[in-house]
Amino acid sequence: MTVTDILKDLIAFPSVVGTPNGAIVDGIRGILEAAGVRVRVLPGPEGDRFNLFATIGPAMVPGYVLSGHMDVVPATEPEWTGDPFRLRTDGNRLYGRGTSDMKGFIAAALAALPALTAAPLARPIHLAFTYDEEAGCQGAPHLLPHLPDLCAPPLGVIVGEPSGLRAVRAHKGKASARLTVRGRSGHSSRPDQGLNAIHAMTDALTAAVAQAGRLSEGPLDSVFEPPYSSLQAGTIQGGLAVNVIPDTCTAEFEARAIAGVDPVSLLEPVREAALRLEERGFAVDWTQTSAYPALFLAARSPLARLLEELTGREPQAAVSYGTEAGLYQTAGIDAIICGPGDIARAHRPDEHILVEELHACQSMIEALGQRCRL
Repeated sequence: MTVTDILKDLIAFPSVVGTPNGAIVDGIRGILEAAGVRVRVLPGPEGDRFNLFATIGPAMVPGYVLSGHMDVVPATEPEWTGDPFRLRTDGNRLYGRGTSDMKGFIAAALAALPALTAAPLARPIHLAFTYDEEAGCQGAPHLLPHLPDLCAPPLGVIVGEPSGLRAVRAHKGKASARLTVRGRSGHSSRPDQGLNAIHAMTDALTAAVAQAGRLSEGPLDSVFEPPYSSLQAGTIQGGLAVNVIPDTCTAEFEARAIAGVDPVSLLEPVREAALRLEERGFAVDWTQTSAYPALFLAARSPLARLLEELTGREPQAAVSYGTEAGLYQTAGIDAIICGPGDIARAHRPDEHILVEELHACQSMIEALGQRCRL
């Protein structure tokens, strides 16, 4: 099968984040097992979602991991000009949800199987495909604890997020949380008899604005845009009618942290402000919804040098989006981002990838295989 054929099959699986993914896992497993590759399917605690890990070559020799996620964001935008889960070709463009983010990378890795299995590898190449990355890297933490039983400590992980096939050494970490404040309803003419949850939420919002201002002053790291950690309130919901005291208000907060800063800690002033509302009779529910660490790989690390040789381009210092790479690095494994496509095309109607981008990624993976025979 060509890389385009494989991508066509992968796009046809509507593996939207937060939904069961057994069908795409079975499809990928079938391709791998047909090539004689050892596969482990690892259930997540949800019961209907799975990570997949496969090994080409000697598992207990240090090698390299090609990491990708099988889930995609929803494709409900009305601006799509075709079925988002049916690959559509227009010249050198291949349209479909997940083409760039990031089933294109998975397709390239699977298309490289004949070259990778043609002769024995001295060092293995592993494939680690996860679920629910788009919900804040929910699947990878359930894969990482299994690595010591699956393989020797890897020399490095290549996370194939769309980067124009230029390696990237750093990204910010992220944490998000949902806050629900519950008060007491009543008629708006008698505010003395109710507890206005929207009014109470302003304490948390004020804390978020103040924290965002403090973060903009530093610490600073010039490789990032912007060069500081950030925090925002992203959504807010509450109230039934203008003449009803709102008894419930929910808001979501997100922090993004430069390398060396714990993203969860950035939300702490907001959480503390919310908990103080309990002293005024409100019920407060603070739920962390996602968290993953930043990535920072040294410019002259062996993995960065390897990717520079494989791609012929000096690695980029940093990107603004986040990936699973920071989780691997926190687990003690060097990680770097490098994949086909453009992040600017992701999460948008008519997401697409170029045919030549797929072929270039397949060639890069095949070149890695050649090095693993040395």
